[in-house]
Amino acid sequence: MDEDTNGIEAQEVRATRPQRVSGLRRFFQAQQLYESVQPLFLITFWHGLTPFFIKSDGAGNKKLKESIFGYINTFLHITIYVACYLLTVMNDFETVAGYFFNSGVSRFGDTLQIVSGLIGVTIIYITAMLPKHRLKYSLRIVQDIDLMLHKVGVKIIYTKLLHYSYFSILLVFAVDTVYSCGNFMLLKSANLEPSTPLYIVFTLQHTVISIATMMYHGFVKMVEMRLTMLNKVLKKLAHQWDNSIVKPMPKQRSLQCLDSFSMYTIVTNNPCEIIQESMEIHHMICDAASTANKYFTYQLLTIISIAFLLIVFDAYYVLEILLGKSAHEGKFKTVEFVTFFSCQMILYVIAIVSIVEGSNRAIQKSEKTSGIVHSLLNKAKNAELKEKLQQFSLQLLHLKIHFTAAGLFNIDRTLYFTISGALTTYLIILLQFSNSNVPEPPFPSMEENDTIPIRSLVSNLTIGG
Repeated sequence: MDEDTNGIEAQEVRATRPQRVSGLRRFFQAQQLYESVQPLFLITFWHGLTPFFIKSDGAGNKKLKESIFGYINTFLHITIYVACYLLTVMNDFETVAGYFFNSGVSRFGDTLQIVSGLIGVTIIYITAMLPKHRLKYSLRIVQDIDLMLHKVGVKIIYTKLLHYSYFSILLVFAVDTVYSCGNFMLLKSANLEPSTPLYIVFTLQHTVISIATMMYHGFVKMVEMRLTMLNKVLKKLAHQWDNSIVKPMPKQRSLQCLDSFSMYTIVTNNPCEIIQESMEIHHMICDAASTANKYFTYQLLTIISIAFLLIVFDAYYVLEILLGKSAHEGKFKTVEFVTFFSCQMILYVIAIVSIVEGSNRAIQKSEKTSGIVHSLLNKAKNAELKEKLQQFSLQLLHLKIHFTAAGLFNIDRTLYFTISGALTTYLIILLQFSNSNVPEPPFPSMEENDTIPIRSLVSNLTIGG
């Protein structure tokens, strides 16, 4: 019965908008969840990160559809990537940094980057394909959450979600384009011609990491938005209680804006029913977040590991040049070199910050729910309502949102401190190792300074006698 009712409500929401939009406007308007994330899945499908795309059925509803071409496309991407990596290995471990540095530390760093990139990107592709059912299940839960939110008066503006998806895609590809052009210009300034496999590896690795990060950030954003809507509903319920007396919520037709992605309609419901529905919504949000984390967990571990490795060696290369410890023999301009590797380091820092901040915002929204529920519990006078709020409080205590990277570490702001400490430690070790490899000046010959050592010897013998 609930499913039929939810279906009717969803149709009523869609009926308020035009069913057919002509021209280019249909690409910038969305009435369903799958329409709002369609651009994201189109990008991941063509880059081989997901085997399915979003397609309309006969009734005009959007849904995920698997494709054999998606699996073939993923296999081709992995094959091309591995083949190019093997060619760079056969070409004397060819890397971008290897054109400018030729020391024990740089060769060690090049080897680490090649191995980590080869293993890391392959893991990203495989872990994006094998647990694909978790991605589908998480989206299905989010869709059910939206129907539950509609029952308590929240309507989501999917068109703005679609615009947010377009903005994320444009930002990622703009950064990738500038990044690739910067690499090409740096090598050209030094009159160097990198091989085609190196250029493919360099571009594809950064693109895959950027798209996987964008996909994760999009899912975390959906979780954060639904938590924000749930908190607004509970806050609105608190405002309906006057003088600590629970009253029925009056029926009104006015709309009040929750945020830029949703609208709130005051509905006529019993407060106990609203609390019960809020508990169900919170449980579903936690389930969707947990399922999404299981899907992205190994991708997050891989992205953060690769980003940390590149940040360490990029910072080392920049410091080596700025401190004047590495003679580049005029092969390249110092300003261009420092600018490029600094920008590369900043881009991977941004990738880590995007992952951490997206997760942290969702966790903070989840923690705010506890405060709102306890505020309602203090105001409630009805025994039945108090019991419902106590059940909600217990649920919040035992069911929390958290994100981890394969269970090895939590993805929150404490990760900044961990990375900063490890980065400082490894940079000091690399710089000390570089200093230890600097050749000492030769001992002065006897022909040049024969007077000083002889006089010193005579004086020592006289004192000793």
